[in-house]
Amino acid sequence: MELLSSETIQNIVGVVVSIGLLFFLVIKIQKRRIKTAKKNLEKKTEEQQKKKIRSTQMRIIHQRQQEGLGELIDYADYHMNFKEWITAVVSAGIIFGIMGYIFYEKSIIIMIMSGFGLLFPIWRRKQLLATRKHILNLQFKEAVQSLSASLAAGRSAESSFQEVAQDLKLLYPDPNTYILKEFDIINRRVENGEPLERAIEDFAQRSDVEDIMNFADVFVTCKRTGGSLVEVMKRTAEIISDKLEVQQDIKVLVSQKKFEAQILNVMPVGMVLLLKLTGGDYLNPLYDWNGVGPIVMTVCLVLLILSYLLGQKIMNIKV
Repeated sequence: MELLSSETIQNIVGVVVSIGLLFFLVIKIQKRRIKTAKKNLEKKTEEQQKKKIRSTQMRIIHQRQQEGLGELIDYADYHMNFKEWITAVVSAGIIFGIMGYIFYEKSIIIMIMSGFGLLFPIWRRKQLLATRKHILNLQFKEAVQSLSASLAAGRSAESSFQEVAQDLKLLYPDPNTYILKEFDIINRRVENGEPLERAIEDFAQRSDVEDIMNFADVFVTCKRTGGSLVEVMKRTAEIISDKLEVQQDIKVLVSQKKFEAQILNVMPVGMVLLLKLTGGDYLNPLYDWNGVGPIVMTVCLVLLILSYLLGQKIMNIKV
């Protein structure tokens, strides 16, 4: 029996090591897939439970609603009206169509990309929802500061809420202002004999804003246990104000970077458009569907979209 040569042994060892590494990578990838699938399942289950709990809470709140209180807004959901929907679809369709013309110069591609405008309201609805919550939070900060001052003057909690409603009318002349409508609902529910704590809890659940829900928890606990509302409301107003000031400072600091990121995203499109207008023949190979030009343009478009999404994610700083 002939002994194996050193070269053959090295080859065998190399194959065994390669198979071992491949097997190890397959196991790691499989474990990661299982872990990711488990996390996604847990996240999905948690979201479904939250939706179910919120649906139950909203049903209870609407059952408590008394006549003449007006519409109870669910701030966790936003229903776009026809004007908002049309504006979003048309504006997005035009922008996507222009992008299709700049990158492909193909009528069918332009029509397909314009059709993506029908999906834009999904993103726009989330944006409007976040904006409404932010506005409500800013308005609530003013309300809490006024409430703290009213309680410090020696008024009861119920009369303080009525006083705050009058103060807010001076700050916000528009009767459709969110916080005005909410405090009006709270005061009318109290006048009809409903506990103030329940009215505040219902508002907090509908608001789906962390600061308001924390305020409701603190207020209700303090009211029921006989704690010092004056000190608690003063501290709560300071915390909410400090948090919003930090958010505003961060917004100011990143505003320039956001503008720079937007310019960087627009520049490649602007350069292609400039070359199309000044030297169309120079870009002809990129629009030749018999070559790799459209593939190159598609890769550039995908990279442009990814850079925009990455920039938005980086700039989205939460406190």
